[in-house]
Amino acid sequence: MKKIDKLVFFSFIGPFITTLFITLFVLVMQFLWRYADDLIGKGLEWYIVGKLLFYASSSFVPLALPLAILLSSIMTIGGMGEQYELIALKASGISLVRICFPLFLLTILLCFASFLFSNYVRPASYLKFRALLYDVTEQKPALNIKPGVFYNGIEGYSMRIGKKLADNQTIFDVMIYDHTEGKGNTNVLVAKKGKMVLTNDKRFMILELFNGKQYQEVSTNQKKDLAQEQARVNFDYWKKIFDLSDFKMTHTDVNLFKDNYEMMNESQLEKSIDTFSIEKKQNEIQLVSFIKPYLWFVKENIDSVFKKDKMFISNTDSVLLFNKKTLSEKLTIINTTAINIRNIKGYASFISGMQNSKAEMKIRYEIEWWRKITLAFACFLLFLIGAPLGAIIRKGGLGLPIVIAVVFFVFFYMITIAGEKFAKENVVSVFVGMWLSSMILLPIGIFLVRKATHDSNLFNIEAWYGIVKRFENIFHRRKSL
Repeated sequence: MKKIDKLVFFSFIGPFITTLFITLFVLVMQFLWRYADDLIGKGLEWYIVGKLLFYASSSFVPLALPLAILLSSIMTIGGMGEQYELIALKASGISLVRICFPLFLLTILLCFASFLFSNYVRPASYLKFRALLYDVTEQKPALNIKPGVFYNGIEGYSMRIGKKLADNQTIFDVMIYDHTEGKGNTNVLVAKKGKMVLTNDKRFMILELFNGKQYQEVSTNQKKDLAQEQARVNFDYWKKIFDLSDFKMTHTDVNLFKDNYEMMNESQLEKSIDTFSIEKKQNEIQLVSFIKPYLWFVKENIDSVFKKDKMFISNTDSVLLFNKKTLSEKLTIINTTAINIRNIKGYASFISGMQNSKAEMKIRYEIEWWRKITLAFACFLLFLIGAPLGAIIRKGGLGLPIVIAVVFFVFFYMITIAGEKFAKENVVSVFVGMWLSSMILLPIGIFLVRKATHDSNLFNIEAWYGIVKRFENIFHRRKSL
């Protein structure tokens, strides 16, 4: 029996690792396509791109694990069924549950590994990923001065070159507008030839111009309607050093992003959720404290104002005193009351907005808290579907198993996204929304296990064809009668 366990175990490991890497590759390629505009043209070093892809792939592992387990379990058990190994083992008195027992233990270990990875590794890697992505997106495009096009990448200057030689240094027909004084196009340099060289550390660009002219307007007054003097200078050699420090990528402190719920583990999320609950109670206390001075006429406790089953009792003596006032005094009292009501309404609206915002953030934190658990459980759930499916379809390889695995995973992912959206919109509780996919797929998995252990012909085309033929025969008999 140990040999059989080893056979099943090693038959599962190969497809699992392959599927996991392929899934991660597809997710990373999707990431590259999404952020292609932010990466292209920045002149990034290869190790920067490598770090970005590594951090991105690390954050995708908890999502890739369920699909890898689903597909590899279908391929493993289906391949054994295709080679008649399952039939031989069942003929020897070994049940399907016992055959899949080593894969069941491995899946349980992967569930715990997925949870630990989501709880400790993914927040750290995703934190570094977001910080590095921010640095990349904020970096200026690499210095690339093309012939015939004005280049405005260097702050305070706009330059155009007519031609550039293959050495990428010698340039011709150079025109430079100097806007550093903030007065428009008042300083222009024109040269027939020049040389553009970057320093070794790429922090500075040395521009040398030969046989050129400088045109500069000399402003002697502030009236634009008067003629301006212009100074024209011919030069044989002109040199300018441009600071390119803005083109160098800066490294943002990762602590600026650590308060995001996606960068937290379970304990940190729990503390944040408790903080939101405490802050909501404090806001309610502040609202009561703010309103209390305006409701001095209330005989009962101020908290009774917010209860629907109690009404505050107005002071009869106050009504009698109000009736004795003059018209101007009554108007003053009414205006003061209206101002007080507006103040109460404005502050209540402000507190209500804060409460709604904190409630929404609390839901997002609770969703992230449950996501780590549900994605770990999804590994077991999809194994519960994949193993019996492989025994039923009895097909290995990369054909039918991939189609079935993708269909079930897309179905699982769509339900997960729908449940998460329902939870965010407060249609259902966070618990129900995050466990919705498991509630739907768990009965399907139990049904498939039952069918597989009883050698069901659920996916046998000939069996379905026989059922259809049987109904056709019944229909023809009734028609002939």
